[in-house]
Amino acid sequence: MRFLIIGAGPAGLTVANRLLDKGIDDFTVLEAQHEAGGLCRSAEVDGYPLDISGGHFIDVRRPKVNEFLFRFMKDDEWNSYDRVTKIRLGEQRIDYPFEANIWQLDVDSEVEHLMAIAKAGCNTGAAEPENFREWITWKLGERIAEEYMLPYNEKIFSVDLETLGTYWMNKLPNVSFEDTLRSCLLKEPYGSLPGHAKFYYPKKHGSGELWLRLADRVKDHIVYDTPALSIDLESRRVNDISGAEVVINTAPWTSFDRIEGASDGFMEAVGRLQYSSIVVKYLPDVEDEAVNWEYFPDRSIDHHRILYRNTFAEGSKGSWAEINKKRYDPSEGDTAFETEYAYPLNTIDKPEAVCAILKEAGEHDIYGLGRWGEWEHYNSDLVVELAMDLTDKLIGR
Repeated sequence: MRFLIIGAGPAGLTVANRLLDKGIDDFTVLEAQHEAGGLCRSAEVDGYPLDISGGHFIDVRRPKVNEFLFRFMKDDEWNSYDRVTKIRLGEQRIDYPFEANIWQLDVDSEVEHLMAIAKAGCNTGAAEPENFREWITWKLGERIAEEYMLPYNEKIFSVDLETLGTYWMNKLPNVSFEDTLRSCLLKEPYGSLPGHAKFYYPKKHGSGELWLRLADRVKDHIVYDTPALSIDLESRRVNDISGAEVVINTAPWTSFDRIEGASDGFMEAVGRLQYSSIVVKYLPDVEDEAVNWEYFPDRSIDHHRILYRNTFAEGSKGSWAEINKKRYDPSEGDTAFETEYAYPLNTIDKPEAVCAILKEAGEHDIYGLGRWGEWEHYNSDLVVELAMDLTDKLIGR
């Protein structure tokens, strides 16, 4: 065949539909699960949708992506929301992001946070640290680090933060003492809006419905319940399927039982990749009037985030909590969903490892794509854009 696509999540489904758009139907998609959607699958719980791998939303700021996706789920099937998110600090709630909303604290706390920001390494000219734990304090000051960023990231990743790098945070602007002081005096936030500041969510479905519709158009090309267990780089043979001209891999490189035709360096690089797992737990009696989701840095609470689905899933009730698998203590009667591959971990040596993997695979016309193929924490809308661009590039070639 011409194209073999591993994975029927957002990346693989976008490639498949893009190929069909270009008049190419010589492709097959292998999907490990019994249905499509990958990390964006949904289930019905208590009569309403619940996103089983955590909340997934479509950002309004990618018109090319939205135009493509709205072909499958028309724009009148979506609601648009202005994102409202909070951080829970004890009994107090502060708007996200923390550093833009220090003015919501009491005056004494404002002063303490301002003094800490003034002493932050990014404002004093101190050398930038190489590990994530030290970088947090360098970037935000001791108070925000201790109250929020350190405990929150410890919870979501459940690894030693000193093993994580800082390269993935470099796009964040420095926390300016002057801007923060102005914000406190004017009693209003400063800085740019967070990702998904405005987002779409389906009116009558969970996020998974969109991907089921993309899958339906290419259903004759998808083989379900078929994980890719082995891959031969030289022949591009996957499982017992004869080699394709091009293989696009959206599955985790660490999920293969066997990789053949690869160098020792390639295999060593795959062995260095790390990830974290999460559990999504349904909370039937937890709701909010206006907040879409809330972050919980308190180490004594197992979950790191609650999504109040009644604020974005029209007519629904209840919420769901996201919990790192290492922190989850199951109780009788829980309605919970486990996702083994949830977040790629940005370890210090990850960029070198991923570069080695993608380079050698690419030399054999095997392309890593998406959150797991590229081992990057991409949102689904960015994945769609990357998949469209890669498909067009491969067709053009």
